[in-house]
Amino acid sequence: MSPSRTQAYRRVIKTLHDLGPAKLQPSEQDRIRTAADSLIFCVDLFADDGARDALRDSERLCETLVESGRWQRATAMQLAADVRSCGPVLEVELEAA
Repeated sequence: MSPSRTQAYRRVIKTLHDLGPAKLQPSEQDRIRTAADSLIFCVDLFADDGARDALRDSERLCETLVESGRWQRATAMQLAADVRSCGPVLEVELEAA
């Protein structure tokens, strides 16, 4: 766990505390928290199906919040980015052309 991941986790929890009760149903808050919790302890996102599924679910939720008009796109995308940042950095090897 790195300091940047810890900071991202704190931002997610702060968002849930500040906006959650007014802007999210309890089950939606749980989905975001589950994703952040799964990711903060994840070592390898490629090998951790549960963390990967939780991340996808949280991203779908953020998109649904925007599509329904409940959240502004910028707010939802910031939350999605913070949740994603709770997890390990994805190392992608690029093949030489």
